[in-house]
Amino acid sequence: MNSKKTVIIGYDAVSPLGVDLETQWDRAARGESGIGKLTRFRVNEDFPVSIAGQVDDIDTAPYPFLSPRSLAHWTSPIFKYAMLVVHRALEKSGVEITPDLSPRVAVTFSSAVGGQDAVLNADRRMISEGKLPHPFTNPNSCINMVGGKVSILTNATGPITSTITACATGITSVIIAALLLDQGKADVAICGAVDFALVEPIVAGFATMNGAYTPKEGQPPEHPTRVSRPFSVDRRGFVISEGAGSIIIATREFADAHGIKYNLELAGWSMTSDAHHFVAPNLDTVKRCIAESMESAGIGPADIDSINAHATSTRVGDKVEFDALKAVFGDHIPPVSANKSLIGHAMGASSAIESIFAMEGMVKTRLLPTINHKPDPEIELDCVAEGVRDLNQEFLLKNSFGFGGCNSCVVFRRIK
Repeated sequence: MNSKKTVIIGYDAVSPLGVDLETQWDRAARGESGIGKLTRFRVNEDFPVSIAGQVDDIDTAPYPFLSPRSLAHWTSPIFKYAMLVVHRALEKSGVEITPDLSPRVAVTFSSAVGGQDAVLNADRRMISEGKLPHPFTNPNSCINMVGGKVSILTNATGPITSTITACATGITSVIIAALLLDQGKADVAICGAVDFALVEPIVAGFATMNGAYTPKEGQPPEHPTRVSRPFSVDRRGFVISEGAGSIIIATREFADAHGIKYNLELAGWSMTSDAHHFVAPNLDTVKRCIAESMESAGIGPADIDSINAHATSTRVGDKVEFDALKAVFGDHIPPVSANKSLIGHAMGASSAIESIFAMEGMVKTRLLPTINHKPDPEIELDCVAEGVRDLNQEFLLKNSFGFGGCNSCVVFRRIK
């Protein structure tokens, strides 16, 4: 099944590059990194990770739903930033969720990690003070609660579900929403994801499983802005970051009937499962996911103008993604932009934020650079390493792959 009747009518994001989209785009176009020193919690010299992509705090004054009183019990940052990007994306879309429209608005906005920080804080409080958890501890930690809070904020009473596919969560939320629209279960959907995973045991856990960046033994520390380097010969793992992205989609019929402007559509998609390994990707199913997304869009490899890669900076993951692209595109792989070089890896939110960057680039006819790139002779790609590039893009392929072998790929089309 394809999703050619699904159009994108609004989007918004926060990332380590900023808390408003214009600032993020401008910094990304200049090739600036959002990676810096890890300060989200106290780090001693024995802690294995010292850098991260952190999101700045926001001015909540303009938003009554983000007042200290409203957020008093919602201590995990996922709620604040999720509601912010959803609110702003809906404003940009021009959709007003009236009582009549409410039952026709779906929510697939989700999170890969959720509010585990709330459980950790409650556990520490029990140990240090002997006090039982706050009554809102479990609600803060329920992954589906972020979608619930989005529903309460917007009064969307249509289908709601949490689309948890690890690092592919953001894009999977769009795909599942498109299915709901295709089936006539909704006219509009609030998609996207949020993750603020800079929590001590989570960060340390990524280090012990050799996923997060660690400096080479015996070498001096590198500058934080240089460390995230997808597809590079000297890549040494991903930089853990945080962020949120919201994408509002609708049926073309709904948008046309309500005078809502759009210039992007979800042309095709695919989801596959590796059935292979809990973290190592499987070439065959990754390759199939890429190929099927184009088949769903009714196009071939030659029609793709650019690729927004998953590209986490791991030795194995980046190579498998390249091998899959090589198998599908042969010697004609389109230019590849790897946004994690700029913002690090925001877990489930990464694919939502990166899709927003990609779509903004399609509208602006520009392709963001992959910074810190040193060519790997085993990965022959045009990574736009020279800086932002002017490029007219009708079709863009977005790849996203998650732990557990969860692969999601979509094709976006700019409507001329």
